[in-house]
Amino acid sequence: MKKKLNEFTIGEHGIIVSVAPGEHKLRRRLFDMGITPGAEVFLRKAAPLGDPLQISIRGYELSLRKTEAEMIFLESKGVY
Repeated sequence: MKKKLNEFTIGEHGIIVSVAPGEHKLRRRLFDMGITPGAEVFLRKAAPLGDPLQISIRGYELSLRKTEAEMIFLESKGVY
């Protein structure tokens, strides 16, 4: 099932399918952080108000704002 990263539940993982076109600088920054199609992502936790989200990707931890997470589309692989 294809979902945006901000729609994932804690413990869910998936494979990045695409990064939505948007502001060129933000999209470039996401790519520079390793958020590219084919990478596996695991949603570790979210702040109490839901922003930011902490993910594991390519062997490291990364925090993203919800606005950034809305741009990332993944194929969900379920919850660990």
